[in-house]
Amino acid sequence: MRVLGIDPGSQSTGFGIIDHDETRYKVRAFGTIKPSRRLPFHLKLNEIARGVEEIIVAHSPDEVAIESPFYAQNIKTAIALGQVRGAVLVAVASTGRPLAEYSALEIKKAVTGYGRAEKQQVNTMVKALLNVEEEVETDASDALAAAICHLNTRMFQKSVEESAAGGKR
Repeated sequence: MRVLGIDPGSQSTGFGIIDHDETRYKVRAFGTIKPSRRLPFHLKLNEIARGVEEIIVAHSPDEVAIESPFYAQNIKTAIALGQVRGAVLVAVASTGRPLAEYSALEIKKAVTGYGRAEKQQVNTMVKALLNVEEEVETDASDALAAAICHLNTRMFQKSVEESAAGGKR
């Protein structure tokens, strides 16, 4: 299964693509979509949406996982982030890919075992779990963490379904 993780942000939207073959993870790509700071906000949203669509077309993920923020420091930030999420959600919907949303707490817990982990702890664990030696920007690391969280959730769901059906793991 190939999963695209997305960490939405108006200045930098992180993405990370991971393949999973039941036994290991393999990183396909990661990075950030950074719209020009000089653009009006609506054009930044368009750049982010186009970037997400291009990534999906280029890498053909089976599913997409996105961080679903539940907290913002102020209302202006919350509104802007909501608009970025909306652009990302429309881009994903236009490709027909299934989408899963996870809170930052769920993602951090899936990667570090602690839901209140610091960003650097998440980055360190993502690099260790995925065997990545190069530097990974925080937004890309958070996106990879969302993909890991989704893959872990899917593996757990599959295990539960097999158990309920009387099958073996």
